[in-house]
Amino acid sequence: MNAKLKKLTTATVILMSTFVLASCGFGNKSSKNYTTTGTSSGAYQGVIQNGRYKTSKARGINVSQNDNQYNLKSFENGLTEVSKQVFSPKSYIFQEGQYLNTNTLEAWLGRKTKNNPNGLNPAQGKKSDPNPVYVQQIEEQDYMTESGNSMKLKGMTIGIGINSEYNYQKKTGGPNFTKKISDAEVEQQGRIAAAKVLKRVRQKPGVGDVPIVIALYKQAPDDSLVGGSFFAYSKNNGDTLSNWHKLNYKTMVLPKASGTNSTNSANQTDNDSFSNFKSQIQSFFPNLSGVTAQAQYKNGQLNGMHITVTTQFYSQSEITSFTQYIARAAKKYLPHGVPIDIRIQSDSQMQAIVYRNSGSDTFQTHVLTSY
Repeated sequence: MNAKLKKLTTATVILMSTFVLASCGFGNKSSKNYTTTGTSSGAYQGVIQNGRYKTSKARGINVSQNDNQYNLKSFENGLTEVSKQVFSPKSYIFQEGQYLNTNTLEAWLGRKTKNNPNGLNPAQGKKSDPNPVYVQQIEEQDYMTESGNSMKLKGMTIGIGINSEYNYQKKTGGPNFTKKISDAEVEQQGRIAAAKVLKRVRQKPGVGDVPIVIALYKQAPDDSLVGGSFFAYSKNNGDTLSNWHKLNYKTMVLPKASGTNSTNSANQTDNDSFSNFKSQIQSFFPNLSGVTAQAQYKNGQLNGMHITVTTQFYSQSEITSFTQYIARAAKKYLPHGVPIDIRIQSDSQMQAIVYRNSGSDTFQTHVLTSY
């Protein structure tokens, strides 16, 4: 597949859930024109500077092969969770990356060629048997502290997404072929890229000697119904990699396919709970197109759940009644103690959302009204 780089344009969606980090950015210059957003449920506080949200300098940059949108979402959310292990939300303020710009990341995510010596991916080689594109996406997160009337950079996290498979064509317009990339190769290529990225980031003006966390992410295949997961990170005070720390993150699709066995009793309990929830709402409105969930696990324990209910309602009263029923069923049947969001949508638009924040037993609802 052509590894040409492109910007992804993502739609802004109102998602009242703790899975989405609603932080605001700010510059790293002395200024009195900022306010903090405040904290909630262990999330980072952000800063609004001069009344504006300061976005990443390389927003939405990744290799064009990234056809699985779940990878994009789980990569960003997962990177924030990794950061929390090093940069506590109680002590640090989040800022979208300001040191790696679009041109830099486009070059790094490209293949290494005479015209692009900084490419992290190998030269193509033979078109009939090309070298894989390993490095799929890179994201920078900055962590700041208040210093008088200004903000100072005190830490940084860089996420690197590595493909688990590579899709390509031997000739333009020909059939598609897929190369599987083993876990061992994913880890090896991730570490190779991490060493180069660390040295380059350390040389950026203004970064100095702040701790830099490099986190490695294994991309899910394009046809996966869930995103990938982070599997290791390294905290570094210099320009060479320190020890790697293993991460035990996993995402599962619920309900599990018939005949799928699990040795984890907790996973089975979560699956049973979701299956009961699904049965209840289908009995209320049998014409649902689909009810699925992505369950996130950390060290074998459920850490959160995204649920999508696809249907088609023809009146506002139908949407409102169904949303209220889902909130009651969710409280009764779904696992307790973890954040959950339930998106009710048609094929073309979101219609309502039901959500519960971490540590709460109460589900909130919001119906998107059309005028």
